[in-house]
Amino acid sequence: MAAGLRLGPVLRYVDWDGGGRATVWVEAGQPCTAEVRCPDGAGGSARTFRVAGHHYALVEVSGLTPGTATPYEVLLDGERVWPPADSRHPPSVIPVPEPGTDGARVAFGSCRWAAPASGHEDPIGPDALDTLAGRLAADPGAVRPDVLLLLGDQVYADETSDATRRWLAARRDLRKPPGPQVADYEEYTHLYDESWRDPEVRWLLSTVPSCMIFDDHDVIDDWNTSAAWVADMRRTDWWQERILSGLMSYWVYQHLGNLSPDELADDPIYAEVREAGDGTEVLRRYAADADARPAGARWSYRRDFGRTRLLMVDSRAGRVLAEDRRAMNDEDEEKWLRDQALADPGSYDHLLVGTSLPWLLPPMMHDTEAWNAALCRGARGGFWARAGERVRRAADLEHWAAFPESFERLARLLTEVGTGPEAPATVCVLSGDVHHAYVAEPDWPAGWPGGAPDARVFQLTCSPVHNGVPRAMRLGFRFGWSGAGRWLGRALARHGRVGRPPFHWRRTGGPWFGNQLMTLTLRGRSARLRLDRTQDRGRGRRADLVTVDERELTPGG
Repeated sequence: MAAGLRLGPVLRYVDWDGGGRATVWVEAGQPCTAEVRCPDGAGGSARTFRVAGHHYALVEVSGLTPGTATPYEVLLDGERVWPPADSRHPPSVIPVPEPGTDGARVAFGSCRWAAPASGHEDPIGPDALDTLAGRLAADPGAVRPDVLLLLGDQVYADETSDATRRWLAARRDLRKPPGPQVADYEEYTHLYDESWRDPEVRWLLSTVPSCMIFDDHDVIDDWNTSAAWVADMRRTDWWQERILSGLMSYWVYQHLGNLSPDELADDPIYAEVREAGDGTEVLRRYAADADARPAGARWSYRRDFGRTRLLMVDSRAGRVLAEDRRAMNDEDEEKWLRDQALADPGSYDHLLVGTSLPWLLPPMMHDTEAWNAALCRGARGGFWARAGERVRRAADLEHWAAFPESFERLARLLTEVGTGPEAPATVCVLSGDVHHAYVAEPDWPAGWPGGAPDARVFQLTCSPVHNGVPRAMRLGFRFGWSGAGRWLGRALARHGRVGRPPFHWRRTGGPWFGNQLMTLTLRGRSARLRLDRTQDRGRGRRADLVTVDERELTPGG
């Protein structure tokens, strides 16, 4: 009996240094050998590994010719399973840039709730990934992103669709916690099926390389918002299975593909899972250790796209939550980030820092989060600390602003990287989460250590890819950027005995609402930003992406 392709292929890593390698992830229906085969003789194969009754392979493809986009097929035990015989899409390809390619095209966004099945009405409008796939499939000559960055909430474990709720109800009693949320690994696999089996998205992920990082909804809303929150969750009888399953499934479906073949070869957990035959218990122990001792796992990673460097930063799992020393990342993680940012000065023209949560928020939101963090530390006494914790959870006050020392340390690192004769042209923090898009730029004070950086520094936020944005939320975000919002934020900060931020920033683009994607086009030392929003054309016509803003980020670019 043939193995059958359950999910994928997903094109993940692609060499930019002339090595001619790539990785392709697949999920099969049973144990088998997965093979990627190209017509020019390039290819590779891997035996599947097993986790919780599911069978996966990450195939390293070698022998690819730089400067080409090579079509490929996927075979399981010698039988072709991709592309499907009835595919209406162009062939999936592995694009490999020439070494020294001058620039990269990077598309990014976050927060993608699974689109409904074909033929069903979509109450939150067209999916930006679906729409991008439709555009590229309809025009094989269209300019494609070189890489797609998915900045969190790839699946919603705590906000399931009606179809998933029906599936869950057939499996267990939804009157018992966690109710209509996912409870275990098998239910996580269903979420990925629902999200990645969408025909348009499946083809897009098979032919555009991708990098991913989690955010809270990949596990649960408010994940790791505070030590008190973690203690409350651990007192429930369902949380342990949920967090282990969330981390295990993230490792399998997202994290492995973020790594290069060399990093995979040096990864002891990957080797142990593959050698175990059934890697479930190996991975379960790893997830338990990562939850109990966040410093024991690193989810952050670095990728270089020619002269563009990406540092994808975990801003969820590795937090330090003790109120007297709260930090977005522990000391080891901060050192890793610093070392990667400062390595090989002059070797890159653009630094991208991917973090699911925005570093620069609307000023009212920033001051509100700093105020709340001070209350929770006890700045106004026990009553306000308890009230602050309730407000923190209810209003999701746990972005970089809620970790004031981490916020300032990141600012100092970005200015250090951006200063001097070998500084990059731009330093861009790429984020999502907040269900709107905007561009913000810091205004460095005269006394800022080292002075204003030579590089242009930006906060580029793009969200959602596919999710709802209630009217009240839109009004709130607009108010957060207004003069009145700034005044209210400062009033709250004074109540919390919080000083002003160490520097100011201004919104230079947005806010924009809707299902959307941003694309950075980086060429030499120039950077151009484009924001595309989906538009439903009605009457059964295919939705399209409409450019609502385009700008140069570098002077003279």
